[in-house]
Amino acid sequence: MKKSTQIQLSVMMFLEFFIWGGWFVTLGTFLGNNLNATGAETGMAYSTQSWGAIIAPFVIGLIADRFFNAERILGVLHIAGAILLFQMSQASDFGAFYPYILGYMIVYMPTLALVNSVSFNQMTDPAKEFSYIRVWGTVGWIAAGLAISYVFGWDSSANIQRGLLRNTFLMTAFASGILGLFSFSLPKTPPKASAGEKITLSDILGLDAIKLLKDRNFLIFFLSSVLICIPLAFYYQNANPFLAEIGVDNPTGKMTIGQASEVLFMLLLPIFFKRFGFRKTILFGMLAWAIRYVLFAYGNADELTFMLILGIALHGICYDFFFVSGQIYTDTKAGESHKSAGQGLITLATYGVGMLIGFWVAGKISDSYVSVDGLHDWQAIWLYPAGFAALILVIFAISFKNEKVEYKAS
Repeated sequence: MKKSTQIQLSVMMFLEFFIWGGWFVTLGTFLGNNLNATGAETGMAYSTQSWGAIIAPFVIGLIADRFFNAERILGVLHIAGAILLFQMSQASDFGAFYPYILGYMIVYMPTLALVNSVSFNQMTDPAKEFSYIRVWGTVGWIAAGLAISYVFGWDSSANIQRGLLRNTFLMTAFASGILGLFSFSLPKTPPKASAGEKITLSDILGLDAIKLLKDRNFLIFFLSSVLICIPLAFYYQNANPFLAEIGVDNPTGKMTIGQASEVLFMLLLPIFFKRFGFRKTILFGMLAWAIRYVLFAYGNADELTFMLILGIALHGICYDFFFVSGQIYTDTKAGESHKSAGQGLITLATYGVGMLIGFWVAGKISDSYVSVDGLHDWQAIWLYPAGFAALILVIFAISFKNEKVEYKAS
């Protein structure tokens, strides 16, 4: 790969995740404080990610893979996204806001696959080259969080009340417009399939891999993946509002520790995986979920702030040790003929169905612990996902039989 191409792809990844991280983390705080949204309404807003994930395969399978270059579709979707993000910044109540965020996630979620397609199309050895490109996405997410807290201060208590978190949508609308225009200069990535080639619903959704569920171990892993999305949804939906409400300074900036942790534990994962195997790696990831939420339940913004920071820092173990290990496991079980279908099935089950359930549960439980003055009983709220994670851990430990799984960097 030429150096100029590597730089182009790195900028693309940086902007792709700068845009997502620039509004998604603070969304719950913005909705609760500035649009007076309930927990259930906040859950509805976050669940648009799941609807986008469910619809995305149709955009990719029916359009991107058959008719148009991936970089052109990427450009069009991000320009449309810029318009929708601007409209989100102008909404005065949740009813006006919701259609725009739903539309936005429907156009944004397909871009996650498109940036990968554009990248892979330029690589001769993706196993070695992709990580050097993808890491810039994580850097972009971190940069957005640091900018919100330490450059602009939009998430300070005073500025939240002044409504300055609206600016996160304006900032990311600008970035989305830039990426939309920039995308047309990216290397050409033509469609993979001919326009006349027959494509089925099974192909689009990865349903060819459903036969993998006949394997008892894979079925247990599959169901655990769906269920673990309930605790995951609590983190995405509630962590920033929680930190802001209890008075933690620069909450969005502090949450970038989670992304830094993700990079660190991604590097440690191969070592842990080879030494302890898949089953123990997954169990360790589940245990980290339970520990994280106990730390959130009993930490505070004063002398026990370190517990909150530690809980955020566990994100790398929570995410990498479960979800990345799960992708490797799925790749191994699916075999050559069903690799893409297997990954598609797991993505649909987790970011689609699992997160949809998770955000609904998180919203309902959050609403159950709101006082008359609008404050939350966060200790009670966080103990629910801690209990969910511990229960899934026990079920998995009892049901999943140990088997040898080879770690593959690709």
